[in-house]
Amino acid sequence: MDKYPIVMVRNLLAPAQNRLLEYCNIKLWEKAEPISHDILAKWLEDAEGLVAAGNVRIDERLLAYAPKLKVIAQSAVGYDNIDVDACTRRGIPVGNTPGVLVEATADLAFGLLLCATRRIHEGWEFVRQGKWTPNQNIPFGIDLYGKVLGIVGMGRIGAAVARRARAFGMRVIYYNRNRRPDEAELGVKYASFDNLLTQADCILVLTPLSPATRGLFGWEQFGRMKSTAFFVNAARGPIVDTGALASALAANQIAYAVLDVTDPEPLPGDHPLLQLPNVLVTPHIGSATIETRTRMALLTADNLLAGLRNRPLPACVNPEVNYK
Repeated sequence: MDKYPIVMVRNLLAPAQNRLLEYCNIKLWEKAEPISHDILAKWLEDAEGLVAAGNVRIDERLLAYAPKLKVIAQSAVGYDNIDVDACTRRGIPVGNTPGVLVEATADLAFGLLLCATRRIHEGWEFVRQGKWTPNQNIPFGIDLYGKVLGIVGMGRIGAAVARRARAFGMRVIYYNRNRRPDEAELGVKYASFDNLLTQADCILVLTPLSPATRGLFGWEQFGRMKSTAFFVNAARGPIVDTGALASALAANQIAYAVLDVTDPEPLPGDHPLLQLPNVLVTPHIGSATIETRTRMALLTADNLLAGLRNRPLPACVNPEVNYK
């Protein structure tokens, strides 16, 4: 049987990679830096499938070099690096990996909030630096019990975070493009964006990146928050104006920021944000568990193979061109 010619700009975990090797001839980009437009354009000339990654832009200009391309699959929920409209115009379905990373991302998002509010990482540094003595003051955090958590973006991950917050005795309000019909079941209440900013003790961002949400949080929004507010972004970096956040933290306009995503990403080591004492940054590890990344990789392989076989992708972001 002839194998399908595909391009991968990043490898997948072994179970998924081995599945693709069985059915595909693979051109794999193995260097640490992202593949260049020119190299990828050349590779795509004869490719029928593409495994994309968030650090590689897929746009109309690139697709013009890929006349045989039948499917694009990406091992992520987000796909803001892909011009989906351009893909749709060319009849190319785009697959992503929703659902399989909900619990892992919710764990990480709420875990970061807990870590920051209880100053866990600072306590560890306190011990490591030999400051733990009988008469030394230890870092004090705040209780989560009884506090108001404001969630911006109440999709599946937001709902999973809400369940965790409720178990900790928090009151949960949320802002979303559409109100959820299961508010009572989740134990959450809808709030306008402005009311959420002023009422919440902790704000957790989980909304997708779109033209409407790019730069959603800037100096004005941080100015409306409580000076004691903890701010967590576990969604996409460009939703937050990084410079405005750094200024708000430096001026103690808000108490603390916790970021699993940044803009730019990664942040350079000398970035002003990283010089501040009231910020905690992790390297985009929301889905980074063995189990979750394996499920994501396998769904990516399933999406790609389905498209190569002219079959419906299990998870397709432009269903109007998904195979029937």
